[in-house]
Amino acid sequence: QVQLVESGGGVVQAGGSLRLSCAGSGRTRDLYAMGWFRQVPGKEREFVSAISWKANSTSYADSVKGRFTISGDDAKGSIYLQMHSLRPEDTAGYSCAAAGGILDGYYQWDYWGQGTQVTVSS
Repeated sequence: QVQLVESGGGVVQAGGSLRLSCAGSGRTRDLYAMGWFRQVPGKEREFVSAISWKANSTSYADSVKGRFTISGDDAKGSIYLQMHSLRPEDTAGYSCAAAGGILDGYYQWDYWGQGTQVTVSS
């Protein structure tokens, strides 16, 4: 089992920056990837970014490319999301997720954190 705890959310003005953290515990060394998703009430959850040490790769949603950067510490099972040039449309609950494997090229997101709220004011 893996437990994930997010931190770093808050309220920021448009154009500002925030850094989210996700601390993993448990069997984090068995993970294939970790990532970030976000969701606005009434809308579907949206992929934001992922990092895989096993695949040596990172990926981003088009909407955040060039503004967000994902990083992490494999040994600690922790990841971070540095967000710059924030926009009101980035307002959402951001959740950390961990994938135990990959199937047909898609990460299998098995574990989820509780989430942290990011609010960007215009």
